[in-house]
Amino acid sequence: MASTHFNLPADRADLANLKGNIPLLGLTGGIGSGKTTVSDLLGQLGAGIIDTDLIAHQITAPGGVAIPLILDQFGPEFIDPSGALNRAKMRALVFEKPEARKILEQITHPLIRQETAKRALELAQSGKPYLTFVVPLLIESGNWQGLLDHIAVVDCPEETQIERVIKRNQLTREAVEKILAAQASREARRSQANTILTNEGNLADLSAEVQDLHEKMMDIKRTQASSS
Repeated sequence: MASTHFNLPADRADLANLKGNIPLLGLTGGIGSGKTTVSDLLGQLGAGIIDTDLIAHQITAPGGVAIPLILDQFGPEFIDPSGALNRAKMRALVFEKPEARKILEQITHPLIRQETAKRALELAQSGKPYLTFVVPLLIESGNWQGLLDHIAVVDCPEETQIERVIKRNQLTREAVEKILAAQASREARRSQANTILTNEGNLADLSAEVQDLHEKMMDIKRTQASSS
């Protein structure tokens, strides 16, 4: 449930050291668009993958570093029997009370920033040809565009998103529509994209698009190498 866009300059200061030294790709898209499928394909091609949504899940899982802070701020009813964040309960709260979202973000964002920078530096040092940051709210945050060398948006019709999320997360249509309403519009994401990947269910077509994106990033790598 934890949101993954960053608002403070500190995360840029950490990652800005990588700018110009290794190509930085931002991968985004609305819920249910297929970001994980694309990042998995890029990973198979050799890219370093930093999934900020996965980090958000990890810090709010049982034993996650955010759990004691969430317990302190929101109370035990927001922790499920396994010791993880009760995501359904928190989702309902933050949609009703914007101030609750701010408190949650004040807890999670510094932790996500820290882990994102740590993993990015480790992957850069490991010899990956480029880094891919999977950021669901990349466009909404407004803080990534100056850092990244390329922005790729995974795109599909809104109805396809709704159907996928209902099936995957067992949410109601109303709940999914609320999530979509809180995200940037499809048009806003597309307008910020250097590359648009169309994911309407044909994996072969999507794989070909991902291969093209990979080649673009490798071209950026060659350009950086020749200018250094």
